[in-house]
Amino acid sequence: MMEGKKKYFWEVLFLLVIFVGTLYGVFHGEDLGESIAIIKQVNDIYLLPAVACVIFFIWGESIIIHYMMGTLKIHLKKWTCFLFSSVGFFFSCITPSASGGQPAQVYYMKRKNIPIPISTIVLMVITITYKAVLVLIGVALIIFGQGFIHKYLMGIMPVFCLGIFLNVGCVALMLILVFDPTLAKKLINWGLVALEKMHLVRYKESIHNKLESAMVKYRESASYFKEKKEVIIHVLLITFAQRIALFLSTYFVYRAFGLDDFSVFTIVMLQAVISISVDMLPLPGGMGITEKLFLTIFVPVFGVKFLLPGMILSRGLSYYTELILSAVLTIVAHFTIREE
Repeated sequence: MMEGKKKYFWEVLFLLVIFVGTLYGVFHGEDLGESIAIIKQVNDIYLLPAVACVIFFIWGESIIIHYMMGTLKIHLKKWTCFLFSSVGFFFSCITPSASGGQPAQVYYMKRKNIPIPISTIVLMVITITYKAVLVLIGVALIIFGQGFIHKYLMGIMPVFCLGIFLNVGCVALMLILVFDPTLAKKLINWGLVALEKMHLVRYKESIHNKLESAMVKYRESASYFKEKKEVIIHVLLITFAQRIALFLSTYFVYRAFGLDDFSVFTIVMLQAVISISVDMLPLPGGMGITEKLFLTIFVPVFGVKFLLPGMILSRGLSYYTELILSAVLTIVAHFTIREE
């Protein structure tokens, strides 16, 4: 219990430090008053669909959870699944590399008597498809979008390539864990032994026992993947729509400033590039680097005058609205999802 509180304290402190650092890095030397004055003049009509896109983004995962649980003969209310989704997004927003989302979801699913192996399978499928969509978009841009890359992304290519590399590696590793548990076990054992030899990790029987338990879950996941191929395709399609909806919120912000020179496709792809670049970085919600990338690649889109106000609105909607909404719903989940 004490270790958990200490970990929570350091995570919150880290979040606050990154948040303050982001504010300083973004607004230092800028005329914030002028940006606020510009934001007050935007067309609010366009902000409504932008907010709707963010809500759809959260709701999309709840539909996936509801759908997948149904295929496993576990029947849940859609509202309960929406709360599960909100819990995941809230803890993902405040923890490095979104590492806290799934453990929190497993905890609340356990409250509804959903076995941990089943919740693990569902959340693993969601994670793989969630990152796979980014990988597919990134690879498609590299193969078919060289003109787009040379026009907009040359200033951030190292970060973009790193993002693709990390996401491809993550998806590949998870697929190995799912489809070849024997190889996965050997790789993890090798890594664990190497860490023990370097005295970075002490030998503990409990760690090895947990590894054995994890391998059982991965074998169950592999069985699910092999038996439910059509389900995976459906989940991938829903996840794609979910991702695009969040990227689309930036387009509506763009239109709110009375701008219309750039296409929906261009703005959605630029926002996708930011997500690809920061998704695997160990920063809560990609804070700091996301703002920096936006201010770099959206210059030709928003222009100098609207660039900072555009970033404030876009980031405010896509991240902070998501954070606040999911935080409120996480509180609701805490008091309404009870152990049965």
